[in-house]
Amino acid sequence: MEDAIDWRQLREFADVDLTGSFILSWYLESETLFVDIDVLLEQNHPFYETPRPAEKICIRPAIIEFPYCEGIGRKSGALSSPVEIVGTLQHGAIKGLRCLADGCYEIVGEFGTVLINAERPLLRLKGP
Repeated sequence: MEDAIDWRQLREFADVDLTGSFILSWYLESETLFVDIDVLLEQNHPFYETPRPAEKICIRPAIIEFPYCEGIGRKSGALSSPVEIVGTLQHGAIKGLRCLADGCYEIVGEFGTVLINAERPLLRLKGP
């Protein structure tokens, strides 16, 4: 889609690299889709810490929240009720996230292509 907005243009993902991040799990709670991730922070991120020599990069636990999630689907199928599909979603490395249209997001990775119909996502880092 030519009008799609890449995650690098969304303020919620400033100074993070989703292509170096990994989805650990997906779950739904109170109409919000939670995507549990290990996120790669870039040097300009406010919570960036110099990695130890063995680490080489700054990875922190985080959650991407999609509030008021009304539908989730695979690229090849129609959107379904979030309750019906969230348990079938797999973990894996993220290749990208795009806003396809107002309220429609696409996450691509080792787990395939997942479409999400929800409010604008929020990225929340977990505490130490």
